[in-house]
Amino acid sequence: MSHAIKRLFYEQGVGPAIYELDEDTRGKEMEWALLRLGCNPSVPAVFVGGKFVGSANTVMTLHLNGSLKKMLRDAGALWL
Repeated sequence: MSHAIKRLFYEQGVGPAIYELDEDTRGKEMEWALLRLGCNPSVPAVFVGGKFVGSANTVMTLHLNGSLKKMLRDAGALWL
């Protein structure tokens, strides 16, 4: 699912900051923090404008109902 979410953002024209937990020395610590935020499974966890949005299902729902584009625009991540 992480690949699908990355692709979705790239296709929207967004250059997301991506943290690969399995490649980060603090990955396990970040994973626990994401679980405490309610992100289960812990990845992909999506933040927009510094605010936790949710996991893949939430992001796809927002994309399908048109809310994701507005959220990205409001955060300054999308210029169109």
